[in-house]
Amino acid sequence: MAAPSREACETMERSIRDRVPPLLTDLYQFTMAYAYWRAARHNEPAVFELFFRDNPFDGGFSLFSGLHDCLLFVRTFRLTHEDVEYLRSVLPPATDPAFFTFLRGLDCSGVTIRSVPEGTVVFARVPLIEVAGPLAVVQLLETSLLCLVNYASLVCTNAARFRLAAGPRRKLLEMGLRRAQGPDGGLTASRYTHIGGFDLTSNVQAGFLFGIPVAGTMAHSFVTSFSSLEEVWPQTLVAAKGGSDPVDLISLTKGWLGRVCKLLGAEHGKIREGELAAFLAYAIAYPHNFLPVIDSYSVSCSGLLNFCAVALALFELGYCPLGVRLDSGDLCRQSVDVRNAFKLCGEQFSISDFPSLTIVGTNNISEQTMIELNKKENEIDVVGVGTHLVTCTRQPSLGCVYKLVEVRGSPRMKFSEDTEKSTVPGRKSVYRLLDTEGHPFLDLLCLAEEPVPKAGVTMSCFPLGRDDTRQSVTPAQVTCLRKDVFIKGQITHPLCSAAETREKVQSSLQNLNPRHKRLQEPDSYTVAVSENLHNLIMAIRGGSCNNSINFLLAN
Repeated sequence: MAAPSREACETMERSIRDRVPPLLTDLYQFTMAYAYWRAARHNEPAVFELFFRDNPFDGGFSLFSGLHDCLLFVRTFRLTHEDVEYLRSVLPPATDPAFFTFLRGLDCSGVTIRSVPEGTVVFARVPLIEVAGPLAVVQLLETSLLCLVNYASLVCTNAARFRLAAGPRRKLLEMGLRRAQGPDGGLTASRYTHIGGFDLTSNVQAGFLFGIPVAGTMAHSFVTSFSSLEEVWPQTLVAAKGGSDPVDLISLTKGWLGRVCKLLGAEHGKIREGELAAFLAYAIAYPHNFLPVIDSYSVSCSGLLNFCAVALALFELGYCPLGVRLDSGDLCRQSVDVRNAFKLCGEQFSISDFPSLTIVGTNNISEQTMIELNKKENEIDVVGVGTHLVTCTRQPSLGCVYKLVEVRGSPRMKFSEDTEKSTVPGRKSVYRLLDTEGHPFLDLLCLAEEPVPKAGVTMSCFPLGRDDTRQSVTPAQVTCLRKDVFIKGQITHPLCSAAETREKVQSSLQNLNPRHKRLQEPDSYTVAVSENLHNLIMAIRGGSCNNSINFLLAN
């Protein structure tokens, strides 16, 4: 699959520059930058790490997303004259004017970023992104990077869970734009739910920007806007192969409607004429893409009958309608009834394609709804999901944090009475250990200068969150989890399209042990530190108890 074109990359970069300018941050980032500058510490080499503390949705994994946008953001990071003048107006009047000159010249040419590849399955406490560079600059990046990673990773993970719940057969349609947290939330959701496993989106702008396949049919308002067949115009349709006079589609459909009612044992008198008119008008406009919503009034007494009649008329003229959408009631039972009707029509009228027409189900679908769907008999081919997908109803935030781990080559560690909020000090390498079946079973954090763990060699480590419990492990394979992606102002890792990242997600999920990707009560995945890193943590903690402020790692 081809990488994004230059035009597509330029469009996305403009989008990031417009949506995530340097001022989209917290004020205290600039107040800290000023204090660093006044103390002549702004150019000290520093290292920050971005990670999250708990897997979302009570699950066993997350999907790392947002790196693409982060890289475009840091590449274009530069404060304009207008930015600096605004900061001059909101920072205290006593701020040294020379600081604003310093801000005007800032960029990320001195920043280095190492990161887990986007689309990778990741786990709590693993440092996903390492940002190294001048202290003031890398501090200023904090809020923006968190904003770009937090929601993207959360909604991508949510989408992957929906995909796991749905299984591989059904197509999934994201349709949450109207329920999203603002325009940017809607656009981000469309991109990252596609990466997480959704096939289609209703969001036209997302299709334009990211190449995601778009889909959509009609709303109930279109159906209820019609009241009689007199409102259908034009009333004729030329056969698909052409070469003949236009056919009166209303008359043709009326003939089929009588036969459908007889076949399905329905009462003609309960059929809504306005609904039939709406279906006819839409079929005339889109004879190749006819897929109406059939529950505006009654599926069994009106919607299904009207659809079958119009569909049979289209088949007679050489067109192939797509199917129907169900949006209320018992979707499973209705889908079975609809499929049975399709089969009867196909058999009775000798139309081989009729039984396999698509049935779309939408109606406030949640992850639990999707799980229940698989337990009941149903004939739903496509599931449309909105609110519970894009708003991440079960968990509104991933909780990523951005913590200092090194300054001037000296490790730094945050302490807390809540041990979960303590950080792991020092610049690190991150390795993923795989078992003999190729499944990841442990992520290992090592000091950057430590040798790479070797496959087949037993090593000692200390799982995070288990006090001083030592564990011996022997990996069958070892992979380095993070790569250099940004050096001296340049992106060094190829930017992938949404489709390419989507493939990486599926590959990463495929390799994950089933016990870790269970949607309910998954086994915990182990994240551990090496013996040397564990010793460093213990030494810093001991030094803190003795009121020692700095700890220098002895070589």
